[in-house]
Amino acid sequence: MPTSVFIAVMVAAALHAGWNALLKIGLDRFLTASLIQIAAGLIALLALPFVAFPVAAAWPWIALSALLHIGYNVFLARAYQHGDLGQVYPITRGSSPLLVAGLSLLWLGDTLSTGQFVGLLILVGGIWLMALRGGRQAAPLNLPLLGSALLTAAFIAGYTLSDAAGARLNQDALSYSAWLFAVNGVVMAGVIALRRGPRVFLQLGAHWRGGLGGGALSLLAYSIVIWAMTQAPVALVSALRESSVVFALLIGYVLLKEPMPPIRLIACGVIVVGVVLMKLG
Repeated sequence: MPTSVFIAVMVAAALHAGWNALLKIGLDRFLTASLIQIAAGLIALLALPFVAFPVAAAWPWIALSALLHIGYNVFLARAYQHGDLGQVYPITRGSSPLLVAGLSLLWLGDTLSTGQFVGLLILVGGIWLMALRGGRQAAPLNLPLLGSALLTAAFIAGYTLSDAAGARLNQDALSYSAWLFAVNGVVMAGVIALRRGPRVFLQLGAHWRGGLGGGALSLLAYSIVIWAMTQAPVALVSALRESSVVFALLIGYVLLKEPMPPIRLIACGVIVVGVVLMKLG
């Protein structure tokens, strides 16, 4: 993986952890997630006049990704109802890279060196170590948390592969990303209107500043990832992005006053080793 792509993905990881932290701050996490995606869609709409219209072959993937993002937002918000950021985030983000790796090697024809694959396994192991042993001592891993988090991971893997295929077919990552977020924003607005009624938008209006901030972070972070997936194997990009758990840990500790058990620090060290091996491999 080129160094420029590696650095870009690490920046995207930090940005991604930032907007996920906002989900724990909102009182209604599903509405917070929806607000962020709608805000990202509004920002993307402003960019549409300056990007190309996606090719016909990319549109089925944009539509599929928008549908998968609905499931992602629903189950991510549900998972945060049962666990803290430092536990939920590692499970959701640590489970998808193996799914992405296996499917991308078979479906997209990507290849990994032995060193890169070993690094991926070590990184995922560090993430799971943080998830299983790093939560609150008084709040052990529970089935509602585990089920929601694993379903979230499945949706992550699904839309990651969908967007990799779509962006590569489009041959213009910026165009694909802008239209994807615009469509996704419209879809999420429709979903919450159906689930909560049109008056829900009055409730969201009071939080527009946080929504725009989270939307901008989400749009920038995933746009970088989409571009990176056109430059490097999807499995590498997907796994490196999940090093965002380290940034999420720091956000949870500093801003959300979540615990920092020694095991989480050890897990961070394991993740860093995996990242280094993936870069050098």
